Amino acid sequence: MQIHGYRVPMFASLFLWAILWEIVGRLGLTILLPPLSDVLVRMVEIVPTRSFLNALWITAEAFVAGNLIAIAIGVPLGVLMGRSAIADRILLPWVNLFLSAPLTALVPVIMVLFGLGQTTIVLTVVLFAIWIIVLDARAGVRAISPSLLEMAESFGATRWQAFRQIHVWAAMPEILAGIRLGMIRAVKGVIIGQLLVSIVGFGALFKLYGSRFLMEHFWAALLVLFAFAFAIAEGLAWLERRVDYYAASRS
Repeated sequence: MQIHGYRVPMFASLFLWAILWEIVGRLGLTILLPPLSDVLVRMVEIVPTRSFLNALWITAEAFVAGNLIAIAIGVPLGVLMGRSAIADRILLPWVNLFLSAPLTALVPVIMVLFGLGQTTIVLTVVLFAIWIIVLDARAGVRAISPSLLEMAESFGATRWQAFRQIHVWAAMPEILAGIRLGMIRAVKGVIIGQLLVSIVGFGALFKLYGSRFLMEHFWAALLVLFAFAFAIAEGLAWLERRVDYYAASRS
């Protein structure tokens, strides 16, 4: 099986960091960083447990719901900003503001409005994910060739048909890139939401392990979370490469 060139240095880097982690852990310089081998053994122990699987389910439920909402709102909003100069002038400063703002500080505001529960956690995920989706969808639409849209108009396409059959598909590479980056940000959002709003899911595990200095358990849960984010990023990156040919239709 052929391995893409960019993957070789990536895996080599991960391997070197794993060796360094193991060495530092074996030296016993701090109790906060146990050896990687011990963390992996602990991971095999805790992953099949009911408490871990329940935490994974609660976290995944909020993560999926938040991302679906972010995509359902973010993609059409980005397309609108890409097609309408008025909408772009009105909304772009706010999108850039929220993208660069420390969003964790806004979580208490959501708590006041929606209370302590799963709804607030889902909205926290939306808050972290949506803005980069909007910007990338906007960039994809603005890159579409005007001749492609003129051709659609000449064939009598309605605005809905143009949105569904032209804007979305022609901007698909950028939309997928935005979704990939949004989902990576959403991983941080769901954990912050579970830690600040309601101590459930992975947030509850991190709170428990950290308060009891169960660092092998803590790092094992964190590695599972990292693996989850890595799998999402790689899966969507593969999908991006599969649909890159749509970009050719815009030139």
